[in-house]
Amino acid sequence: MNKEDAMQRITLAAVAAALVAAGVAGSAQAQQPVQPQTYLGGDAMFWELDPERGGSRDSIGLRLNGGMQFNDYFAVEGHLGGGGSDGGVELDYLAGAYAKGILPVSPEFRLYGLAGYTEVDFDVDRESDFSYGAGAEFDVAPNLAAGADYMRYLDKSNYTFDAASVGLRYRF
Repeated sequence: MNKEDAMQRITLAAVAAALVAAGVAGSAQAQQPVQPQTYLGGDAMFWELDPERGGSRDSIGLRLNGGMQFNDYFAVEGHLGGGGSDGGVELDYLAGAYAKGILPVSPEFRLYGLAGYTEVDFDVDRESDFSYGAGAEFDVAPNLAAGADYMRYLDKSNYTFDAASVGLRYRF
């Protein structure tokens, strides 16, 4: 098993575990009314386009993310990102929507998994695909969290497009 296959299996396992935890916890909290909470964040996005043949392309772009958290265990989230170029490839934009399963480790620290759909537009091609990833966030102030995640946005037969992001999220 190569490094990429191992990382993909770990990411899929994390997403599955977080989504299962969200379902179990969501049904356990069904009796308690919970006020949904919106959030908005910005990240530095370190992306890599890795073709099956030839060298990989990587660069740094920016990503906005926002969503609505319905309880401690489940949210829906959107990503909008772009920027960065390496050689002949420039990331014009990525846009996606995801289900977010959350696993609270402590009141200030959470792990999460994301699964959804993304459209990615490079200056040479536009593709869309099922996307997944995992991450963590830590509260640094009452409504402010620092976080990091790793996403597999595209997994096509002849290339993959991944991004690791680090940034801040503000909860309203």
